[in-house]
Amino acid sequence: MKKQITIHYEFHPLTELSAADRELVEQAIAATNNSYSPYSHFRVGAAARLADGTIFIGANQENAAFPSGLCAERTALFAAQAQRPEQPVVALAIAAGNAESLTDKPISPCGSCRQVMIELEDRYKNNMRIMLYGTDGVYTFETAHDLLPISFIGDDMK
Repeated sequence: MKKQITIHYEFHPLTELSAADRELVEQAIAATNNSYSPYSHFRVGAAARLADGTIFIGANQENAAFPSGLCAERTALFAAQAQRPEQPVVALAIAAGNAESLTDKPISPCGSCRQVMIELEDRYKNNMRIMLYGTDGVYTFETAHDLLPISFIGDDMK
């Protein structure tokens, strides 16, 4: 039996996003400046908004003892959950660039970050709006499941 998976996303210029979404993307862009990426020279920033409106930022952190570093998405999400575990993450914005400029095309989170996003959605029974920024525009997903449509969560181990 052949099946098909469909994902849903939108693509808009940054200026067409709501003020709240623009603010989150702008925080992610600013967070790229906090990247410690002496090896890849690829700066990634993320900004996570909690249900109460609080924003936590993160930036990728590399280490010579690869893979001891951590992605921007997980630094933001883990910081938010460590400090405000009662609050679900309702939106996450991600931006990236090299030493000279931000990427034209939105970049996509790695598989490990997608897994963390899926588990947070499952943990709080709440979708996380995800915005991937590039200077050409923003991909917007209403749920992490559109980034990882076949996923593995705790209930799968029962």
